[in-house]
Amino acid sequence: MPAKVNHRNEYQCTIEVNQNGKYCVRVRAVFTRKAWTLPVYFLASTFDRAMTKLEQTLQFLQQQEDRLWFWGVERSDDPNFSGELVQEAGLRMDRRLDFPRRSANVVLSPEKPVPAVLLAPVRRGLAGSIDTGRVSVAGD
Repeated sequence: MPAKVNHRNEYQCTIEVNQNGKYCVRVRAVFTRKAWTLPVYFLASTFDRAMTKLEQTLQFLQQQEDRLWFWGVERSDDPNFSGELVQEAGLRMDRRLDFPRRSANVVLSPEKPVPAVLLAPVRRGLAGSIDTGRVSVAGD
């Protein structure tokens, strides 16, 4: 009897405040069904706006998994195309190799909507990871 395979998408989310006082939210989407990873990020001016955009980002990644995979992995003759696809959603490709250890994770079944109840612990976890003080710039 074959074992039932339980594919789940995992989204690792982290937030930090940059030197300009903007919130940089990084998301590393791990799609297990086709075994690939898509790292993206976006900037927001407030924490609330960052959380709203994070919810929209997770919904976009869940809904567009196959399209992003097809153009990002199968169509390797144009590697910038997946970058163009995520830009449509206000995202940018994250080229950084390191990912902060402190992150909040969301695990979902592929192509399912992201329930708001799952984002409450993510919001709390990300809020706790931000220092309340602003980053000081040399010469301040």
